[in-house]
Amino acid sequence: MTTPDLNLLLTLEALLEEGSVAGAARRLSLSPSAMSRALARLRETTGDPLLVRAGRGLVPTPRARELGERVGRLVQEARSVLRPQQAVDPASLVRTFRLRSSDGFVEAVGPALLARLAAEAPGVRLHFLAKPDKESGPLRRGELDFETGVIGTQTAPELRTQALFQDHFVAVVRPDHPLCDGPLTAARYAAARHVLVSRRGQLHGPVDEVLATQGLTRTIATLVPGFATALALVRGSDLVATVPRLHCASLLGDLVTLPLPFSLPGIRVALLWHPSQDADPAHRWLRTLIRETCARPPYRTRVADTP
Repeated sequence: MTTPDLNLLLTLEALLEEGSVAGAARRLSLSPSAMSRALARLRETTGDPLLVRAGRGLVPTPRARELGERVGRLVQEARSVLRPQQAVDPASLVRTFRLRSSDGFVEAVGPALLARLAAEAPGVRLHFLAKPDKESGPLRRGELDFETGVIGTQTAPELRTQALFQDHFVAVVRPDHPLCDGPLTAARYAAARHVLVSRRGQLHGPVDEVLATQGLTRTIATLVPGFATALALVRGSDLVATVPRLHCASLLGDLVTLPLPFSLPGIRVALLWHPSQDADPAHRWLRTLIRETCARPPYRTRVADTP
């Protein structure tokens, strides 16, 4: 079968509604001769004269009258399919989104984000999913709508990113910890016993590299995969945890945060999504809502969008 020329539907609609070749030509910005050739193609394609001469005008055949209403519906549907999507109305939106993020992000941002959704878009559900790794396949396959995290070498280059907030590391200890007495120096920090957070089980990180430049080495008493576990251990011991302050804000409770006695690069937490979601109005609306929520206290340190 040859593929039909769907442009002929527009031509047929104009001819049937105008009832003349000249009128249809003006409507579609064609010359009368071009419209006559289009009518000839329609007759050949449908096997029916469609419009026949009656005095100075044209009248539709029974086949043309039969097609008239159907053609109008088809053209209207085609225009609707090709029309740009309208802006979303959050109040009437019914949809479930999936966001993969760390527990710290959910605990810090989740309550405020869910409160805004309940007030502005009661039909929207946001499901938070665990983040065992940084593999980008679920975003590519449409299994996830969003992910939050730090952009790194493992981040797929095609992913879109939007910066949410800048975070910095602090030392965390229990109340009355010896490090709370007097100024915290690099030597006192290194001499303490530490709980290290490493999802991959690595015993050496940026803190150790900075300490090494000062001829210092810290003692790693234990290693855990997440910040919540590290802070739970700190709460009941003399261990020291080094964690991102904003990321862990909801977990700190009565724990004491101390500025690090050396310079350590901060981290930029970003929202990631696949470019296939870029133009979706509902997705775009929720991206804005997430960023606005992160722009409110305690997330006071802002960064610009990535290019």
